[in-house]
Amino acid sequence: MDKLILGVEIGGTKLQLGLGTPDGEILATRKGQVDPARGAEGIRAWLRDEIPAFIEAQGQAAGRPAAIGVGFGGPLNTSEGRVLRSVQIEGWADFPIRDWFEETFSYPAVVVNDSNAAAWGEYVRGFGRGSQHFFYTNLGSGVGGGFVFHGRLYDGQGLGAGEIGHTFVPDWTSPEPGAGEELERLCSGWAIEARLRTPGYIPGDSVLFEKYTADPGSLTARDLGEAAHASDPFAMDELDRIGGSMGIALANVLCLTGVERIAIGGGVARIGAPLIDRIRARTAARAFITSQGHYEIAACELGDEIVLVGAILLAGKIL
Repeated sequence: MDKLILGVEIGGTKLQLGLGTPDGEILATRKGQVDPARGAEGIRAWLRDEIPAFIEAQGQAAGRPAAIGVGFGGPLNTSEGRVLRSVQIEGWADFPIRDWFEETFSYPAVVVNDSNAAAWGEYVRGFGRGSQHFFYTNLGSGVGGGFVFHGRLYDGQGLGAGEIGHTFVPDWTSPEPGAGEELERLCSGWAIEARLRTPGYIPGDSVLFEKYTADPGSLTARDLGEAAHASDPFAMDELDRIGGSMGIALANVLCLTGVERIAIGGGVARIGAPLIDRIRARTAARAFITSQGHYEIAACELGDEIVLVGAILLAGKIL
């Protein structure tokens, strides 16, 4: 068997381990979650406990890894393997994450932004296959993005690129005319759930109102999707607003880069057609003539393992 690689995903709320081959085939996974209030040290404690146990459990059946590939949920200085900071979890600022992995687990490590890892995974093994210019965006706890140009992952100056979640679009939650807001603060899972849990936001005739009345804190983006699938007018209007904001952002991506394909992943994207179709339609309505008829938008193909696949593929390059 080829040398194996340990993949690690560190998200805002999601932690995942995977053992795979250098060509991105996943052999085994383990998922976890840490209370965000525990900060970066809570995540590192989970990794210190779970990675050796995972390697030991898989060692006899599959073998031990030769390297580690990490997709980290935040901006990095990629060449130095150092976190710039996390916009979601305290305690990561200026942290030497690559050195920490190598010193803690005694394997060579490659650390990249999680959206870049996902973009590379989806490009090599998913919807991006065969294209030259590709963009991936995730709608999850945050909103990120990653580019592939001329078949190569693009990382700007080595400090990240494709951060679509931190671009600005019209703020439809603000009473101020002409107000703008970061896309992530409107379309991420955390933003959606914060609105759903706000008193007075859900109208009394929505199927979501009963759940809000029983336990406001339990409402999730998944509930919004289920309500939309049931043709709830409020839920469909909310997806219209989310799709409209995403359409503006993706039309801008197309205008500036001319990518051929755009894949959308992340937990919010699992709402499926009611959301993806709206994003596709709103993008088409705003796409510049240079892109019209020359691009495709689809849900990503790799699902929950997308970051692991990309991180493993990138770490495979150092073997």
